[in-house]
Amino acid sequence: MVYSLPVKQKTHKISASSLQQRFRDKLLACWPALKGSLALVYKPCIRPHCAACARGDKHPNYLLAFTQKGRRRCLYVPKSMVPTLKRALDNGRRIERLLYEMGPTLVQEYRAQNPPQTGPATRVKRSGTKSKS
Repeated sequence: MVYSLPVKQKTHKISASSLQQRFRDKLLACWPALKGSLALVYKPCIRPHCAACARGDKHPNYLLAFTQKGRRRCLYVPKSMVPTLKRALDNGRRIERLLYEMGPTLVQEYRAQNPPQTGPATRVKRSGTKSKS
């Protein structure tokens, strides 16, 4: 039989549940989400006797550009999927803004619940030391 000692985890006094719940609520409202860009491009097709291409007209296509494993990738997407992708891109930007907002909010909530341990308000005067006034 193996026995293990309980490990005491260092916990912060911050109320993570309220902050987490607000973040979760905002995050769930942002589905579907993706990061990238959508562009309408005009390209010739591959049909050998296309009248439009013979005139010099090109066919409209949508390209989704994104980064995968550090490399730029592009995919052709069907026109019927464009509204969903536009909404997903907007939601991706919304999530990115939300992440930028969460840092300062997290620090402010922590500071509100944990008074500073150092600084001018908490300095203790040491006896026997001379001040340089």
